[in-house]
Amino acid sequence: MLEKLFGSKTRVKVLKIFLLNPDKKFYLRQLSRDLKLQVNSIRRELLSLEEFGLLISSNDSTNSHTLSNSSGSGKKKSAKVAPLNDKKYYWVNKGFVLFSEVKSLISKSQILAGESFIVNLKSVCDPQFILLSGMFVNNDHSPTDILVVADVEKEKLVKIINEMELELGHEVNFTVMDKKEFQYRQEIADVFLHSVLNSKKIILLDKILDNHE
Repeated sequence: MLEKLFGSKTRVKVLKIFLLNPDKKFYLRQLSRDLKLQVNSIRRELLSLEEFGLLISSNDSTNSHTLSNSSGSGKKKSAKVAPLNDKKYYWVNKGFVLFSEVKSLISKSQILAGESFIVNLKSVCDPQFILLSGMFVNNDHSPTDILVVADVEKEKLVKIINEMELELGHEVNFTVMDKKEFQYRQEIADVFLHSVLNSKKIILLDKILDNHE
């Protein structure tokens, strides 16, 4: 859907990493490495988005400077420090007139990724409970992005999570436990579980709490 709206898969990935990390700065080769995309493709999108007004850039470099260190004799000695790498950094322009609208659209697209996550997870196990929090609902204080209650091999779950990360262009923090552990944590009012269940969230699948109620 987003590819049709924004014109290319590369642009969607670039938009996601900036809008889901609005307080971070990125440089070209870092984006190429993290998004697994060609440098030239990303460069074109960065220039286009900067011209559009959604991104801001700056050459974040300084000249050589001197640090003063105290030696054992009490004298000061100077040490030359190499200049920072001459990289052009980009970050999102929060003052852009459509910033909130575009960010909201990107955030809502995360939910679609969550729904495809359910389909992939059901192919390897019978999930009992799936909750989205953290990056999916713009909740920076959540201890996890995804909570999964299922009897699933961790290696298979990690593979599915990795596929989601590639789609989102963002690292996903996840927590997995089986039904017995989930219910036990509920009984003892576990701090972690209480925090997740009582914070901003989206429950994609629930075969436990609904039955319990």
